[in-house]
Amino acid sequence: MEKKKTKIIIVMGFALFATFFGAGNLIFPPYLGSHTGDGWFVGFTGFFLMDIGLATLAILAVVTNRRGDIGGVVDKIGKVPGKIMLTMIILCIGPGLCIPRTAATTYEMGVNVLTSGVSPWIFGAVFFGIVLVLTIRPTKVVDIVGNYLTPLLLIVMVTLIILGIINPVGEITPVDDVVPLKEGLLSGYQTMDGIGGMLMTMMLITAAHGHGYTDKKEISKMIAVAGMVSCGLLMLVYGGLAYLGATTSGSGLEQLSQAELLMYITNAILGKTGTVLLALIVFLACLTTAIGLTAIAADFFSDLTRGKVKYTYLVIGMLAFSYVFSNLGLSAIISISAPILSLLYPPVLVLVILTFFDGVFGNRYIACLAAYAALGFGVLNLLAPSVPALAFLDLLPFAKYGLSWITPAVIGGLLGAVFGRIKGKEAEPKLALD
Repeated sequence: MEKKKTKIIIVMGFALFATFFGAGNLIFPPYLGSHTGDGWFVGFTGFFLMDIGLATLAILAVVTNRRGDIGGVVDKIGKVPGKIMLTMIILCIGPGLCIPRTAATTYEMGVNVLTSGVSPWIFGAVFFGIVLVLTIRPTKVVDIVGNYLTPLLLIVMVTLIILGIINPVGEITPVDDVVPLKEGLLSGYQTMDGIGGMLMTMMLITAAHGHGYTDKKEISKMIAVAGMVSCGLLMLVYGGLAYLGATTSGSGLEQLSQAELLMYITNAILGKTGTVLLALIVFLACLTTAIGLTAIAADFFSDLTRGKVKYTYLVIGMLAFSYVFSNLGLSAIISISAPILSLLYPPVLVLVILTFFDGVFGNRYIACLAAYAALGFGVLNLLAPSVPALAFLDLLPFAKYGLSWITPAVIGGLLGAVFGRIKGKEAEPKLALD
């Protein structure tokens, strides 16, 4: 029985790794390594903390809170606002951004590079057809990704990294006017995997139920260990990619985009074979992410409607929407949904971090008001480029890291502590929307 559980946990960890490891995250570490040079490890450390670290923290927050589910994190702002927040996040990370982006990225970085004349509409139909077949049974999603697709993805990635270490593209050189830790922190923050980590637990809970596990504490422990497995794999792969990027630091490639730099590295290591290998990596990374996110989104909305809308119908509907949306092009997709995600990320991080202090603070007003303060200043930051009067936001602490919301969140938390003291130590926030 224990051997079976261990195997399931490893498969869950593999599936979690593959769902996180999309093509977007594939291009961040090499670019970071190239622009930090001999400081690549320090930069990677910052990236690790703000990307993998926050994502793992989000997973642990969901499985270790008093309720043992995602509601135990987001409901601190009120049950209805919490549901609205989750719905917006899943719409953006699912059919509104990440799922369509997987097909658009695979086409632009893979299919279109290898061959010309293939219509994105035809490719999209094939891509989402594969996702449909592999996602239609929710309890099998983790098994398919963890047992088959992830090992293949890992083999290809590790092969590329080992070959790059044996035959480096060039020498790792110092890079002037760069603070590696800052670059790493900013890059890790921009991936917004902290949001993803919170949602991935839903997929893993479904998988655990599919294997006959029903005890909440047991499932929580399984997911926590799976999160650690995923964390270790991501650290290995991201660290390797950052190193490969660092070997290009003296090659004068500053003008290349993130995707172009990755293409350059694979071609330099393997020649024309590298182009094919990169296309395979992108395809596998995007496919596993699309499968995971589709399952998560469909499962969420099925539960939200209390089973009135079936999981199967939701999968078909979301993939049909994603198919059409993916043909708008990568830039258009990002421009539509990315601002919403950047708006929601600060309050989600506040809720995740403060979940670990539930037993210390004794009331939810602290997390509630801190999250709303972070959200409010997130709105101001979004408006700042077109409103000159908001230039003062750049003067706030941590603004240069894109974290100007931290100080307002702290102030909101302090006000929540005072308000909670007035209402009573064990008070719960009663919001108008509840």
